[in-house]
Amino acid sequence: MEIEVEKVVPYQTNDAKKAQIETMFDNIAHKYDFLNHLLSLGIDIIWRKRAIREISAVNPEVILDMATGTGDFAFEALLIHPKRVVALDLSQNMLDIGIEKAKNKRNGQHIEWVKGDSEQLGFADSSFDAITVGFGVRNFQNLEKGLSELGRVMKPDGMIAILEPSFPTNPFLRFLFNIHFRYITPFIGKIFSRDSSAYSYLPNSVSAFPQGDSFCEILKKTGFNDTKHYPLTFGMCALYTARK
Repeated sequence: MEIEVEKVVPYQTNDAKKAQIETMFDNIAHKYDFLNHLLSLGIDIIWRKRAIREISAVNPEVILDMATGTGDFAFEALLIHPKRVVALDLSQNMLDIGIEKAKNKRNGQHIEWVKGDSEQLGFADSSFDAITVGFGVRNFQNLEKGLSELGRVMKPDGMIAILEPSFPTNPFLRFLFNIHFRYITPFIGKIFSRDSSAYSYLPNSVSAFPQGDSFCEILKKTGFNDTKHYPLTFGMCALYTARK
């Protein structure tokens, strides 16, 4: 079954989704951290901490932070003292900001910054004890292929933790969330990032993304097991964990 999320793209061009995502994040890199914290009211920091607590259960020595952006998840992972964190992203502009941030972070030298593609990871099988993905899975050009590749590079008994925006189940909160997400978020994003398409793409990509049990089924289909789904902050974010 084709995953519809693959068809949602930021720009109305003939470029592949992968190329459009790279362009989008290169365009908004200079304001990404500011807008991320502003639009989530800073709660995204708490969500990442929760995800890191989950993967700490496997005592990971080597961690892959897929779709790292400017590295916030990778920096959070350092707090559980792995030997090495690989921070990988498609956008070089995002990575460059992360590299600069690392210079002022304790143990920032333990992060390896890699430009790469979720569907063609340049790592051997079973390379990582744990994998984190913060708000990046729905940007994969081919969702199942990207997840399968993450499973390939994760060690047996390893753990993956994925954060994605989601919609609250409470009707009133869902109504407010929709207004914020569909109108306020694109408006603020356009003002500060100067890329109106990027923050219109956000709600569209979240709406198209399979959520809850549906995404857990896709994780199972792509080789993961012991899948779990945790709604965070009244369901505004979802944390998914799975083992191999």
